[in-house]
Amino acid sequence: MFKGLSLIVMLLLSLPAHAENWPAEQWSTGPVITGPALQALETYAFPPRDDSTRTGVRTDALLVIRDGQLIYERYAGPTTADTPHLTWSISKSLMATVLGVAYGEGLFKLQDPVQTFYPPMKKHPDVTMADLLHWASGLDWQEDYEYAPLKSSVVAMLYTRGHQDMAAFTAEHAEYAKPGQAFRYSSGDSGLLAAALKTIVGPKRYPDYPWTALFDPLGIHHAVWETDATGVFVASSYAYLTARDLARVGLLMARDGRWQGRQLLPEDWVAFNRQPFAHYKAHQDDAVPGGQWWLNRAVDGAAQPWPDAPADTYAALGHWGQAMYVIPSENLVIVRYGDDRDESYQHNELLKLALKAFAQKVQP
Repeated sequence: MFKGLSLIVMLLLSLPAHAENWPAEQWSTGPVITGPALQALETYAFPPRDDSTRTGVRTDALLVIRDGQLIYERYAGPTTADTPHLTWSISKSLMATVLGVAYGEGLFKLQDPVQTFYPPMKKHPDVTMADLLHWASGLDWQEDYEYAPLKSSVVAMLYTRGHQDMAAFTAEHAEYAKPGQAFRYSSGDSGLLAAALKTIVGPKRYPDYPWTALFDPLGIHHAVWETDATGVFVASSYAYLTARDLARVGLLMARDGRWQGRQLLPEDWVAFNRQPFAHYKAHQDDAVPGGQWWLNRAVDGAAQPWPDAPADTYAALGHWGQAMYVIPSENLVIVRYGDDRDESYQHNELLKLALKAFAQKVQP
């Protein structure tokens, strides 16, 4: 009798303290959230809007995952749960995640010179893969958008003289700082990562690699990722995912690169993504750069960029208000798609309201 009881006790002790929820073909759903806090969030995220003026907050999709379960989802037409939405610069974080799988295969190291994998970067021999991941190549890049197009490197890369071969266009830029010493947000740096990946995994694997390495293992079946004329993925801008599918990437990151029973991303790669760039000076941007992800960290004596969110919050962010927030301390992943051309959308405001509605800990 006692031997049988001891065996049962041992089996119980060997079980995980908290069983994790993972999505199958569809997300499982958690308890329905209601109440004044949710109403306040929806008032901010989905206000009445006149699209003829293209002003004010316009949310296309808002989705919340807690403890691996879908607890909130709302869309505004024409976006639906089945719509692969343009992610803009969330594509950068997606490329970093794809690169993490290749890193786990032992195909490159962070300190490898980029020229090893992309020969046109021989003009800049000291730039490393880590420098590109930190947006710290030192290349003289102007990340201005439609409001200042004449001197914009990114507009030229995406739409005019650089659009046929975006990485080559970037590599032609002059140096303004020593590699690894200064942060300057650059879609060009992200494009160079995509070009390097082509050599890292080989030209035969490359066209399908985001799918075989990342999307398929996560159960993402409807992703679209555009390439330039050379077949290199436009890592800066042109990945399209549904909100539900993007949340799978967020859950992967929230769980330190684990997906069910598999360590899809090495833990040290995820840690690198979450580590602030050492030479970042506060107030250069609206969040702190990590490894192609954005962090809610206090640096250089400055406060957290999003003061109403936990310090462990980090995000993939894109033009016109695209965002995926990962909040490990609250077991939350929040995906938000929108079209906010007047920059009225505020990350901190949405996070503050979402935490009051969805956090398991009581928010002030």
